[in-house]
Amino acid sequence: MVTALGVAWILDGLEITVASAVADLLTKPETLHMSSAAVGLIATVYLAGEVAGALVFGSLSDRLGRRNLFMITLGIYLLGSGLTAFTLGSGGGWLLFLYATRFIAGMGIGGEYAAINSAVDELIPARYRGRVDIAVNGTYWAGAILGTIGTLILLNGLDPRLGWRLGFLLGPVLGMVILLVRRNLPESPRWQIMHGRADEAEASIRAIEHEVVTSGAILPAVDVSKTIGITPADHIGYLALTRVLFREYPSRAILGASLMISQSFLYNAIFFTYTLVLGKFYDVPSSATPIYLVAFAVGNLVGPLVLGRYFDTIGRRIMISSTYILSGVLLLASAALFYGGFLNAVTQTACWCLIFFFASAGASSAYLTVSEIFPLEVRAKAIAVFFAVAQLFGALGPVVYGGLIGDGTRPGRLFMGYLLGAAVMIAGGMVARALAVDAEGRSLEAIAPPLSTGRVNDDVSSNPTA
Repeated sequence: MVTALGVAWILDGLEITVASAVADLLTKPETLHMSSAAVGLIATVYLAGEVAGALVFGSLSDRLGRRNLFMITLGIYLLGSGLTAFTLGSGGGWLLFLYATRFIAGMGIGGEYAAINSAVDELIPARYRGRVDIAVNGTYWAGAILGTIGTLILLNGLDPRLGWRLGFLLGPVLGMVILLVRRNLPESPRWQIMHGRADEAEASIRAIEHEVVTSGAILPAVDVSKTIGITPADHIGYLALTRVLFREYPSRAILGASLMISQSFLYNAIFFTYTLVLGKFYDVPSSATPIYLVAFAVGNLVGPLVLGRYFDTIGRRIMISSTYILSGVLLLASAALFYGGFLNAVTQTACWCLIFFFASAGASSAYLTVSEIFPLEVRAKAIAVFFAVAQLFGALGPVVYGGLIGDGTRPGRLFMGYLLGAAVMIAGGMVARALAVDAEGRSLEAIAPPLSTGRVNDDVSSNPTA
């Protein structure tokens, strides 16, 4: 289940990396001969697709089910990304076709975020939920590594007219395999019971328990004192969701927005200008930047895998705030070294690897947070809203930092940009320290009771003893 669902982040990392790697190639006469502005718009359209997909499919996931949606969204991604490879010209019609396919691919991935995070959290045992969710979210960087290596081989070993097309087919090939695996995954029993499908929920639970028992484990009896009454949910739209978030759970809404916006701003600012910094300030040729990108991605991948378990043992509040604040402090230190001229391409990359070892775990914990602190009826939509807001703010990062980098002759401007990024992460960590919910080891119903069981005061519901 973890593999079949977690591939969503691998696909997103792969898609963005491939698009970045082939950007310069698409301006060449032998490919599509696009202008730099037209190529840059590809990323913007993909991002807009992610936002639209998250909002549309987040709502449908709460209405139609987790399993239905993570099959549909993957299929939409396969269609969009696969069709991108068949852009045959650079005329107006073909450019519209290219942008349309990127928007469709983005919608599929955006929808995946809402459906998959909901499914993972609702199917994973409470004591492992933190480390699993964080590790799954962190696999975005496995996709970045695959995309970097794949495009490096395809773009250097094949005719450019064929290489960039095959690059966009890497994700669909992987997705087709996963689509077959996902067919055997169960629907979330929590979603089933919430929609009045008690018999189906019981069947899902019995199937899961049967697998556990046949593996040799002994299941304890259910604690009847934890029984709650559930009324099948009516459809709750985004307007009603807004009332739930800011009337019933205001501090959690502030927490979710702060964590998602701060990590999105930092990542978009650094990742999308990574090669510009290497080229403008350290004279690294574009042909060599994939090597540095792989090193950067490895640091981001290892962080969640190593630190994830501590979000379940040490606890959410300490780990979320610590990873955010520590990554901000390390960015401050590396900014000072950069401004003082003490870094080269290798040591700069080493600094970024260390910073994002912690920042990557923190960013993954932001997705974990917004997926576990709101009631079941609105969980997928809540993830979608915070994801969309974060992406919109994150889109400012590349614009701001691209301007600060300029022609590479004014490091002082980029130094100020690094200070801004550090301040944003530290502020996110301080918010987490004050408002984080102590969700480790607790069931989702204990963290946020379903709306149908009666609403709970925000401060009381954050108390693990309540």
